Amino acid sequence: MLSAQHLTRRYGKLVAVDDVSFELGSGEVVGLLGHNGAGKTTVTKLLTGFIEPSSGSAWIEGINVAAEPDRARSLLGYLPETRPLYAELTVVEYLLFAARMRGLSKQEQADRVQGAIEATDLKQRALHRIGTLSRGYQQRVGVAQAIMHRPQVLILDEPPNGLDPVQTQHMRQLIRKLAQDATVVLSTHIMQEVDAICDRVLILISGRLVVDEQLSDL
Repeated sequence: MLSAQHLTRRYGKLVAVDDVSFELGSGEVVGLLGHNGAGKTTVTKLLTGFIEPSSGSAWIEGINVAAEPDRARSLLGYLPETRPLYAELTVVEYLLFAARMRGLSKQEQADRVQGAIEATDLKQRALHRIGTLSRGYQQRVGVAQAIMHRPQVLILDEPPNGLDPVQTQHMRQLIRKLAQDATVVLSTHIMQEVDAICDRVLILISGRLVVDEQLSDL
């Protein structure tokens, strides 16, 4: 489903990601864990094709991400750490915009927007401007745009970041629900989040993958 093969990313003399390899199967919920600066965000950007590797490769369903980024991204949903939101738009306006950017037909746009709103429990906030929403609901909007096209792989970078305990619990429930239909990669520096949601953990230290284990085996 999703694989990294000797992924390496250098910035001059700095090696941000150092020879990282792993394979993820369909339906897995995997935590990408490490302290700030460990290379987690760089790995997610390599997996999604936002940056190219210095060496190595990332593959989704047999598609090389760097060689065929558009085909690969059609199978991916991605929520970066900095949410890609427009504060002046309502939730519906923004999601319709996201659907158009995904190349969905007008009929698909209406269906997918409604489905994303229902999946993320945004119905009561659908006509609110994004800038007026709490951080927790803004995170939900970010997740909604990531699942608009029903991706096979969903990559979430620090989704609980800045949320209060109640919002964090809601986000965990949402991720568990989304994992029923997609392979989920959760990037975080918080072990409790991995323990609460994930089946498997990949631990990065200084850009190197040092642990790849099922949580039940740790």
